Amino acid sequence: MKYIEIDEELYRFIASKTERIGESASDILRRLLHLSVESVEVDLPQAISEPSLEAEPAETTEAESQRSELFNQAKAAVEKVMAVQAQPEVEAHIAQGVTEIDFKSIVNEHLLAQQKGAVGRFMWLLGNLQAATGSDFNKVLDIQGKGRLYFARSKQALLDSSQSSNPKEIGASGFWVTTNNNTAKKQNIFTEVLEHLGCDSEYARTIADYI
Repeated sequence: MKYIEIDEELYRFIASKTERIGESASDILRRLLHLSVESVEVDLPQAISEPSLEAEPAETTEAESQRSELFNQAKAAVEKVMAVQAQPEVEAHIAQGVTEIDFKSIVNEHLLAQQKGAVGRFMWLLGNLQAATGSDFNKVLDIQGKGRLYFARSKQALLDSSQSSNPKEIGASGFWVTTNNNTAKKQNIFTEVLEHLGCDSEYARTIADYI
């Protein structure tokens, strides 16, 4: 059994593809790459886990280079598979006359890291999405909770729905969103927004995890 280190972005991507309890990272990658899932008798954790916090010995420059190369190869292979799997949906949108949206373009990890907390990341991603989708962004008004609004065209409309909604305007778009939900709820709302705008459900959850 070989070992490679992966960064946080790839770890979260792999973890988001788990389909059953106890599925290992190796099994997930083999499934995504359409390889047979083989049973290997080794004393390793069966489920994906957070990287160990124990101190590790210093690595040589050559070892670091090999690790980086393995990571790049694995990431490129997974992205290639995801692109092939997404192609039928893209072609269907084009056939229906739906404008193709580059959802990947709304994420910039460097700029996201500069945002203040979950609210800042939530608002920044919504602003990018609104700029990318134009008039189609109006579909977010269909997303509502039980007895309350999540999006509106005015601050007052959200306050009328809930005085504790803490409305914030999405950029200078004229769209307002409630921000008093916890991080998990913000992720769920953003996932639903992406799906309403035509994003694949799995990729929508991957993007929402950045919040």
